[in-house]
Order: sequence, then C-alpha cells, then structure tokens
Amino acid sequence: MLICAATGNAGKLKEIRRILEAQGHTVKSQKELGITLEPEETGATFAENARIKARAICEAAGLPTLADDSGLAVDALDGAPGVYSARYCGRHGDDEANNDKLLAALSGVEEGRRTAKFVSAVCFYLPGGRQLTVLGECPGRVGFERAGSNGFGYDPLFIPDEVGLAGGGKAPNAGGRSYAQLEDWEKDAISHRGVAMAKLDKELPAFLAAGEGAGAPITAIEGSLGFEQDYKRDGDRLTRTLR
Repeated sequence: MLICAATGNAGKLKEIRRILEAQGHTVKSQKELGITLEPEETGATFAENARIKARAICEAAGLPTLADDSGLAVDALDGAPGVYSARYCGRHGDDEANNDKLLAALSGVEEGRRTAKFVSAVCFYLPGGRQLTVLGECPGRVGFERAGSNGFGYDPLFIPDEVGLAGGGKAPNAGGRSYAQLEDWEKDAISHRGVAMAKLDKELPAFLAAGEGAGAPITAIEGSLGFEQDYKRDGDRLTRTLR
C-alpha cells in the first residue's frame, strides 16, 4: 500500500519509513508529494494531535495517510513534557534546548526517581474519513547526560528498560544504553513508535476489510480490548476506547 507520512521531522520520517517498509508498504513523505501544509496541533492528547495531522494531510494528498504524535512523560515531573515534548523549551523542534531543559528540571533527582515512558499515538487515515488510531508505549528512565548519536529528540537521554534481539523478542537493557545508542532493529522492536506500528500492522487488515462497501466513517481506537482506560499525564488525557 502507498502511504503518505504526515511529518516534516526528518528523524521521525526515517523511523516511520523503516518500520512501514519492513511491513511491505511504500512510503512517501508529505514533502515528496509537494504538501507544505503544517496543521496546528491543538489537541489535548497525543491521539487528538495525530488525528488532526493525519486528516489534514490525507485531505491534501488524497492518499491513505499516517501521522504520529509522540512525547516523553516523566514521572518525577508529573508527566511533563507530555504533548509539549517538541516545544518544551518554548520553541518547536529545538532538540538540544529541550534536552537541556529536561536535564535542568531533573537536577538533583536520583536515578530511582527518574522513571519515564515514551508514548506514541499513530493515526492511519483514509480518504473519506475512516481512521484507525493505535497507542504504543516504552517504559524506561531519563539518564544524567546525553549518550549516543543514532537518534533524535530525547533519544540521547532516554534509557529503555528493554532492547530488541536480533532473532526476535527482547531482553533487559543490561548495559543501560540510551535510545540513541541502539541499533535500528534493537530500537524498533521495543520503541513506543515500533509498538504502535506493530499494533497498526495487526489491526489494519480487519480495519480495511470492515470498510469495504461501508457508508459512514468508522473509527477504531486501539481497539482489541473491551474497556476504557484513562492516563493522566501533565494534564493530558489519553483515552483508549473500544468501538
């Protein structure tokens, strides 16, 4: 399937393309399709922002579109920076300043209290309005200094609890390596975005089949469990609902 990736972030695009192409899809970025639109992310949750981006770019591209909104939630900071991760320092996309502010905010916080998780909401949006949104998380902690260069955003500071294995599966991150120190395959197997993309891959065939001949738009939100669960992080509400 040809999918438009709704992002202008080069690091995120590289990761999205790598994961989707491994699943057998062809990916074109919005830039490659000549789309310069940058939707304003006004949502209160990762899922809302992902849907805002996916819908706007899908309508412009006329193609199935995938958008991701993700961020870091640090327990000692009551879930901050949360949905404001990309603009934590006050400017959008300034990775170095965002990391500096995070380190300053955690100054004096001991290792045992630096627990955190990365969260990714991925929205797959079809022309006509049908959409599928999935949520992925990766638990870990925030390091005391940057480590590694194979990543972007908060990757040099985030130390995941586990890493992926070459033959499949995962293992404890015994070496305490950051996201930015992992090989691509080690990261994709356990990362918040990798987890969300794996869920999307699993849900997509049934989602597409359910829409054949359907009239009204159908929305499925991380929908394999019959319950609703709320996450409270820095005033953000992440809701998972079966529909």
